Amino acid sequence: MIPWLEGKERFPALDSALLEPNGLLCAGGDLSPQRLLDAYQHGIFPWYSDGEPILWWSPDPRMVLDPAEFRISRSLRRCLRAGRWQVTLDRDFPAVVRACAEVPRAGQDGTWIVGDIQRAYWQLAQLGFAHSVETWLDGRLVGGLYGLAIGRMFYGESMFSRVSDASKVAAAHLARFLEGEGYGMIDCQMSTPHLASLGAREIPRAVFIDRLHVLVAVAWQPGRWPIDGASQPWT
Repeated sequence: MIPWLEGKERFPALDSALLEPNGLLCAGGDLSPQRLLDAYQHGIFPWYSDGEPILWWSPDPRMVLDPAEFRISRSLRRCLRAGRWQVTLDRDFPAVVRACAEVPRAGQDGTWIVGDIQRAYWQLAQLGFAHSVETWLDGRLVGGLYGLAIGRMFYGESMFSRVSDASKVAAAHLARFLEGEGYGMIDCQMSTPHLASLGAREIPRAVFIDRLHVLVAVAWQPGRWPIDGASQPWT
């Protein structure tokens, strides 16, 4: 059994999370901005499907990526240098979230980005905490990703691609933008071969939490990112 959150009840200690399924901590609560921001600052995130209660997770180990360690393969570098993409920040957050929910993924049925999640993160975007990266080709949105920024910590939520390499292009521009802004870590949440190919690695949850606490404590001001903040050409 896992705890059930009532009202403004605080999250349980992370070391009480289940080993199987890895990181399941508690259920219930709500998706208010206050609850979500509190969760992320403590290394917790929501993940559930339609018909389920809100489930809160903090897996151990944790998949993370240092923006400075983003791995650009030769093929991706050629793709970035080709100049065929337009990449923007915070230009169309709702469209990116919808696409992340709707674009089919190999080996997955349905989506965890349910309607309540979409509305909750759009509210965070309006408050300046959630952000999107968009990849455009001939004026059409073909890839992108979204996540949250608190202090100098970025929490990646989801990405999508309608054409080959479109999400990788978005991720490369995000990593370069975050590195330039002094962000120290991207939370990738769950381990996947795709994320590992981009330079992400697993670290113990305790190490993740220690680094997280330092990064979220950096003084900052929430707000929209500059739309053209990822537009610099690649060399």
